[in-house]
Amino acid sequence: MPDNLQQATRTGFGRFLIAVYAVFAVAATARSIVQLATRFDDAPVAYLLSAFAAVVYIVATVGLARATEASRRVVTVSCIIELVGVVGIGALSYIQPQDFPEPTVWSHFGSGYVFIPVVLPIAGLWWLRKTRQR
Repeated sequence: MPDNLQQATRTGFGRFLIAVYAVFAVAATARSIVQLATRFDDAPVAYLLSAFAAVVYIVATVGLARATEASRRVVTVSCIIELVGVVGIGALSYIQPQDFPEPTVWSHFGSGYVFIPVVLPIAGLWWLRKTRQR
């Protein structure tokens, strides 16, 4: 990948996107570690989903920061997984609320995080498309 394409991916809006993903990576990781360590029996599925979301955010953060051709493919896959996850878990948390006694990052389409979790993968995919090599 040419240097200018790497620069395009990591500058401007890309830098903002990396920062938001990094904040979500730290927040979701910290939240899931505390939940899994102290209250796992209360809502194991919800807490494991939060841990999974944390891993997805970490992968996206690192991939966006690296901005290589391979990392862009990994970020694309992670954004798709994230979008499917937030839409699927978001819908299930309304349809079967008994399965989610405690919220996850993706519950109710990320309403606990001002719906950023549903917007973030869309923004990531848009940015990757906008900065791709022509």
